[in-house]
Amino acid sequence: MSTNASSLSPWVESNRQRLLDELFELIRIPSVSTLPEHKADVLRAAEFTASKLKAAGLENVEIIPTEGHPLVYADWLHADGKPTVLCYGHYDVQPPDPLDLWISPPFEPELRNGNIYARGAVDDKGQFYMHVKAIEGLMALHGKLPVNVKFLIEGEEEIGGKSISKYVPANREKLQADVALVSDTALYAEGLPTLCIGLRGLVYLEITAQGAMRDLHSGLYGGAAPNAVFGLIELLAKTKNSEGQIQIPGIYDDVAEPDAAELQSWESLPFSEAAMLRDEVGSTRLTGEPGRSVLERVWSRPTLEVHGIAGGFTGAGAKTVIPATATAKVSLRLVPNQNPEKVVEAVRSFVATHAPAGIVCSVNVLSDGPGLLVNPNHPAIAVAAQAFEDMMGKPTVFTRSGGSIPIVGEFHEYLGIPTILMGLGLPDDGLHSPNEKFKLENYYLGIETVAHFLEKYGA
Repeated sequence: MSTNASSLSPWVESNRQRLLDELFELIRIPSVSTLPEHKADVLRAAEFTASKLKAAGLENVEIIPTEGHPLVYADWLHADGKPTVLCYGHYDVQPPDPLDLWISPPFEPELRNGNIYARGAVDDKGQFYMHVKAIEGLMALHGKLPVNVKFLIEGEEEIGGKSISKYVPANREKLQADVALVSDTALYAEGLPTLCIGLRGLVYLEITAQGAMRDLHSGLYGGAAPNAVFGLIELLAKTKNSEGQIQIPGIYDDVAEPDAAELQSWESLPFSEAAMLRDEVGSTRLTGEPGRSVLERVWSRPTLEVHGIAGGFTGAGAKTVIPATATAKVSLRLVPNQNPEKVVEAVRSFVATHAPAGIVCSVNVLSDGPGLLVNPNHPAIAVAAQAFEDMMGKPTVFTRSGGSIPIVGEFHEYLGIPTILMGLGLPDDGLHSPNEKFKLENYYLGIETVAHFLEKYGA
């Protein structure tokens, strides 16, 4: 649907293969931030990113060491009197497990059916690299940029972004800008330009249950000794009722309801519950709070999910033990007005109150961040919406995302700037799942769209 509104279109067309080859080179680096054995790979991805920022014509490129994985910074600040855009992305990726479900190896990108299949293809290597190549193309065509730009790329987004959370408030002057630009979201539907104006926050916890002082023989102690795995399951089962409503007191106290105009706009979107169930979820039915639409449930309501439970014996054969310890990975997605610290305290209180007899439970917070709404009437948002419409030939729609991008809240809190969430992914791209993909033409379209936005914003 592109109207070729971007001056960059001919440049992208003449460099298609090189632009793809470079992205493939980045994707092949297994920069899994959560696994210690990939620490060197994460550094390699940072070094690759820094080298490409420099090659694009950006200045003051630096790899910034942190207590975790490094940040990458670059800028170009010679557009006097023009606004400054802070471009953010992340070069780290999720683990690829389970490997046996991948059609092609997760770190060997493959083109199939017009898509790039690989871990990190859309989340977020393919999308942040669109920004880098948009800058390179504009510099190649004009020898300068229409706006001032700063880049801040991190390697810990998939594990909570602790290093960037410390860096931003400590470097407010260095990072000051008029608006941030992030491409880490999706179009609502293929061919439909979409700006996300709302994100849910995230509290990620480990809940550990301790029963006996060691694993015990189930024949000698079964019926008398507490079982940590069963106790943890019993506790977790109390956190939600059968209709999906969270039972932790106070969780819903501060939830901000969407206004009527926003709800009406969601009703006009081309959403099909049956299609979502069939094409994206693949279960027998959708679940969640009664009386709420599916879009309300995933965009504007808090949730609690259990991601995994570890404890006891799970190997081949039989081992009759009563587990002494068990741990669950648990997250709560938060919506605007909810305070992460208040939510954590509510969880701690609930766990202390409802721990089963003989079981001592503890809560360890791995990360937390608030939900956020962006003002759709901000001038830069209006420019981005028009740029998207120019490139795709349809009016831009405004949506929310059920996911979390913690840095957006930190840009708002510490830099006082809104974030334009201009993603080119698709709803069925399989983020965090086997066979993650990114539509090839959306990669090229994204480069042109980012460049077109920068040109319009500079004008």
